Amino acid sequence: MYVADSRGATAARDALRPGPRRTAAIAPTVFALGAVSLITDISSEMITAVLPLYLVAGLGLSPLGFGLLDGVYNGFSAVVRLVGGHLADRRGRHKSVAVVGYGLSAVCKPLLLLVHTLPLIGAVLAVDRTGKGLRTAPRDAMISLASAPATHGRAFGVHRAMDTAGALLGPLVAFVILRQAAEGYDAVFTVSTCVAVMGVLVLLLFVPGRQATARGAATTGDRASLRAALALLKRRDLRRLAICALLLGLATVSDSFVYLVLQHRFDVPVQWFALLPLGTAAAFLTLTVPLGRLADRLGRWRVFLGGHVALLAAYGLLLTPWHFGALPYAVLALHGTFYAATDGVLMAAASATVPAALRSSGLALVQTGQAAARFACSLAFGAAWTAWGDHTALTATAIALMVCVGATAWLRPVEAAV
Repeated sequence: MYVADSRGATAARDALRPGPRRTAAIAPTVFALGAVSLITDISSEMITAVLPLYLVAGLGLSPLGFGLLDGVYNGFSAVVRLVGGHLADRRGRHKSVAVVGYGLSAVCKPLLLLVHTLPLIGAVLAVDRTGKGLRTAPRDAMISLASAPATHGRAFGVHRAMDTAGALLGPLVAFVILRQAAEGYDAVFTVSTCVAVMGVLVLLLFVPGRQATARGAATTGDRASLRAALALLKRRDLRRLAICALLLGLATVSDSFVYLVLQHRFDVPVQWFALLPLGTAAAFLTLTVPLGRLADRLGRWRVFLGGHVALLAAYGLLLTPWHFGALPYAVLALHGTFYAATDGVLMAAASATVPAALRSSGLALVQTGQAAARFACSLAFGAAWTAWGDHTALTATAIALMVCVGATAWLRPVEAAV
């Protein structure tokens, strides 16, 4: 156990302290996976952009009912992430598991045309998130294994930038379809299906089947197993990263609720609602690579925690009694800054704390805690909105986030200090 702690601490020190000041080429695998994510995000964000309004305004769900479905949509993947990570680590099957995950999500898109009740919609979304849970850790493992450890922040930043380009295009496509098609929602779901299939084909044709150990990674005797994956939590810095991600996830309101609160406060017309994610995606796309490089130089933990401060500022603007024209744009910009400073940066920090043979499993541990916490937050926020209104629910969440930011600042690994 103490040997494992020492190895984890050494790796985390490399991950969280400034890296050497040199440039390195981004691996072709990162660009290929970025293209897959770009295409897939066009498909998924088309659905995400219209789903809140479709469920609340179209099907008449209460905020509590939507909170349940949104929790399923964003948190159900926590159940299968460890399984996906374990399967990917066995014999280096990262691509195979990723293909299954992307394929499951593609199959679910047309099913949304056929279901109109809460249980059936929940079941379809659960299967879709099962696909996301299977593919996320193997995909991130392929990115880290193909990149030099000192450039993990930059590599994840490039991938997230391409991913976010798809997130920008998805709502635009949905917006155009809703304005032009008579049966707008059905048309969005149909086009989304076709785009998702394209993403799977790109993955099959252009992403290498096996990943070599990252440059500079030490050869280890670790063998992929569920016991070995759970034993990774004996490494102090990985354990603390996982705990901090879980705590902060408990106070992270889902994107859909942020957009619904914004729409409710400013009476955004229904036909413009699908464009709200563009503000988040634009800030994310603009900042993810610079913040990834900053994390490599300045310290990943500082950037990660700073992202949650930006989210807290977004909550504060949503709660302010003053209304001014730039406020919605500022909220969306801060929301995108939060994702740019946390999504890839957390995976870059976690990548250096686990051996290559257990890379998917280690990343899945961190992702699982975070996804489960956000699932709980969606349920709690939806229930609080139903009982007391959106303002009270968001106030309680903002207070919880302040407490969690303080707790994680205290819990951070000693090696994170720079």
